[in-house]
Amino acid sequence: MTPWQAMHTLKQRVNGQILGQSELVDQLMVALLANGHVLLESLPGLAKTRTVKTLARHLDAHMKRIQFTPDLLPSDLTGAEVLHHDSQSQTLRFEPGPLFGNLILADEINRAPAKVQAALLEAMEERQITVAGMTHAMPVLFMVLATQNPIEQEGTYMLPEAQMDRFLMKIVLTYPSREQEGDVLRLIRGEEAGAGGHAAEDGKAIPTDSVLAARREVSQLFVSPAIDTYVVDLIHASRPDRTADEVIRGWVETGVSPRGVIALDRAARAHAWLARQDYVTPDDVRAVCHPILRHRIRLNYDAIADNVMADQVIDRMLDQVAIPT
Repeated sequence: MTPWQAMHTLKQRVNGQILGQSELVDQLMVALLANGHVLLESLPGLAKTRTVKTLARHLDAHMKRIQFTPDLLPSDLTGAEVLHHDSQSQTLRFEPGPLFGNLILADEINRAPAKVQAALLEAMEERQITVAGMTHAMPVLFMVLATQNPIEQEGTYMLPEAQMDRFLMKIVLTYPSREQEGDVLRLIRGEEAGAGGHAAEDGKAIPTDSVLAARREVSQLFVSPAIDTYVVDLIHASRPDRTADEVIRGWVETGVSPRGVIALDRAARAHAWLARQDYVTPDDVRAVCHPILRHRIRLNYDAIADNVMADQVIDRMLDQVAIPT
């Protein structure tokens, strides 16, 4: 099985268990191939947790779930040094925390205080953590999938901009259609009756090596200088001090950071690779713009007061920046 066939099989299996959220599955596959972290935002009951569990079940990966609460401590994530006794000596040994897994489900991430949020920063960006002066590397396949509820704000802590920028994507889930919701009902009813699909029934889980091989192919995909210019122009269009658009200047307080340029390039290459293309097109860039950029744009007070959303800024950027031919 080639890397593309393995990723296509994984996508089909997840789509078979997560009905009505095909766009979510597509974007998760892009994030997996781009080696990035994902922030999932939606109202309760839209299959955020189920999606992550399903992805882990069909992938030969070790999933860890962390339920974020206000009393959580940084060591509850990273682990700590523990004193071990034996008959002759006492030694301190590092006991890894739940952060040492392949797929990390950070459930209700905005319920934890700033100290815990900060503990994730090094792991998400540097793929390592430091405890008691010792550095411990994360697994080669390491992906944080965090969830949050956008309407329930009591007892929550807003994620700082520095941490938001570490997420490759912010995916906003919406309600499925009427027909899709009926399919969901029948799927869950079948699972409760014992007819639900599991990894063992669908075939062998996709090995981690297939993901790593696919990432290598994505990194080698051809990107023309014109696409590079288009990506940079889009990012510059989000910055009030660089854009020529007066509307964007009136909405945006802080535009996208240089990390956004890198993220948009990686995601566009992954999107093109999944479509079995040999090169990146402007359509690949435009397809991933919203989940890549929406959490990196900080709106000013006037925009918030007028109920302007970051997606509207991105729509205007895509309209204003010339598409290469």
